[in-house]
Amino acid sequence: MNFEKLDVWKKSARLSAELYKATADLRDYGFRDQLTRSGLSVPSNIAEGMTRSSKKEKCRFLEIARSSLAEARTQIYIGIDIGYLSSTEGKNWLEQTHHISMMITGLMKAVESNE
Repeated sequence: MNFEKLDVWKKSARLSAELYKATADLRDYGFRDQLTRSGLSVPSNIAEGMTRSSKKEKCRFLEIARSSLAEARTQIYIGIDIGYLSSTEGKNWLEQTHHISMMITGLMKAVESNE
């Protein structure tokens, strides 16, 4: 399966780019680095997982992607709370992470049942 055709990969890559752009001027480099790394990990692990040959490996990388997404979601909540991220933008990202997480779960179920 070509990961580049997956909507979940496209949405997570777009979210990662949004996180980078929105935090480019943030002076708290530790927070910015942690948020952008966790965001970048999601599409990267989807891509890596979907190029693996066994369903066990595919699901393992998809699980890592979903876990990284939960990490990013946590950082978004904190970023909103401490004023690093706007409430409007942050809430939009929280909705996106929730939707992407459901998509990853669905992809994992599809991988498990199709192979």
